[in-house]
Amino acid sequence: MTAMSDEPAPPRRPALSPSRASDFKQCPLLYRFRAIDRLPEPPSTAQLRGSVVHAALEQLYALPAAQRGRDTALTLIDPAWERVMAAQPSLAGDIPAAQRAELLDEAKALLSGYYRLEDPTRFDPQSCEQRVEVELDDGTLLRGFVDRIDVAPTGELRVVDYKTGKAPPEARALAEAKAMFQMKFYAVALWRSRGVLPARLRLLYLADGQVLDYSPDLDELLRFERTLTAIWRAIQTAGATGDFRPSPSRYCDWCAHHAHCPVFGGTPPPYPGWPEVPDEGDPDAVLHTSESAA
Repeated sequence: MTAMSDEPAPPRRPALSPSRASDFKQCPLLYRFRAIDRLPEPPSTAQLRGSVVHAALEQLYALPAAQRGRDTALTLIDPAWERVMAAQPSLAGDIPAAQRAELLDEAKALLSGYYRLEDPTRFDPQSCEQRVEVELDDGTLLRGFVDRIDVAPTGELRVVDYKTGKAPPEARALAEAKAMFQMKFYAVALWRSRGVLPARLRLLYLADGQVLDYSPDLDELLRFERTLTAIWRAIQTAGATGDFRPSPSRYCDWCAHHAHCPVFGGTPPPYPGWPEVPDEGDPDAVLHTSESAA
């Protein structure tokens, strides 16, 4: 039997997640607030609802295919809520009973609508909520969580992401661009870690009942990989100097940090310095924060 060591586990290397890469691309100061200052950012009702639906779908696919009917799926919503609350216990006391009931009803409606898009009794995914991590040739480390990975008998790879929010019309194009950035990030990570080019990237919009499929090509992913390495280099440069500048855009409407942003008359907290291990874990692993506008 191997003796247990009292030595602490080594810290995880700094890595780039799709959420944090998107943050920096959108606004370097937002990246700083989230990854370095770690300013509190209470999840919205839409984010909580999305987390519950994702947790229920993960549990659904853990069942044998024949047991994945709609009625069974709906019974998974309440346990999924408990899982989300267990992961974020500070939230449990802040949600009134009436709001909780409404949120769970909406989650059930989304999960029921999922059956208009796919029949989960007809296939088995290879994995759900899969953690992926890969180091690129230049040393950039990519890390994230993929909602679902399907592999065909012939080896083709399909990457699937569930979107449970509904963007207002004026933000739809922005939301879809952000979602596709996330999917291309996963495509690069899976291609480099498995040596297989994903044949299809699929976005399932549960609120709208729409399916968006996209097939990337090799040249496109090579260009996107260069984009990711450039983002990581820019993050490291900003981290060394503390120069994370705001970049005003339409996304500012959904930002929780106006009080600290110079664009809105706020003052950022004193720069704490580049941490040894920035908070680069993908928040989508617990709360699907990208759902706020997607």
